[in-house]
Amino acid sequence: MGSIEQLRTTTEVNLLELEPNIAVVRSGSSLASIALPDYVEHQDGVPRVGALSAEAVVRDYESAAKEIEAMGAELIDAAKKCEAMTSEVHTAIAYMRDTAAAYREEARKIFKRIEECAVFTHEVRKTCEEVKRRMVEGDNKG
Repeated sequence: MGSIEQLRTTTEVNLLELEPNIAVVRSGSSLASIALPDYVEHQDGVPRVGALSAEAVVRDYESAAKEIEAMGAELIDAAKKCEAMTSEVHTAIAYMRDTAAAYREEARKIFKRIEECAVFTHEVRKTCEEVKRRMVEGDNKG
C-alpha cells in the first residue's frame, strides 16, 4: 500500500491539462456544442470538470432511459402479436366447434340411417319368414 500512497502524493491531477484531453475526445470543444437532453441545462458558474461530469452522467442515464423505452416498444409489439394470436385462437376454437357440430350432425344422420336399415332389414326378414311359412303351410294343404 505504500506505493499507492506515494503515487497519490506524488501525482497530482492537473485540471488544466485534463481539459484539452477531454476536448480532443469530444466532438466539439464547447459545452454548447453537445446537445443535452431537454430536461437538463448547465448552471452558471459550474466548473468545466463538473459540467463535463454531469454531462457524462446524464448521458448514461439518458442512454438507459432510451433502452427502457425500447423495451417498452418491444413489449407493445409482443402484446400486439399476442392479441393477433388470441384472435387466431378464437377463430380456431370457433372452427373446432363448427367441426364438432358437423360431426355430431353426421353421426345423427348415420345413426338414423342405420336404424332405418335395421328396421327395413327386420321387415324384409319378417316378410321372408311369412312367405316361407305360407309356402310350407301351402305345401301341407295341398
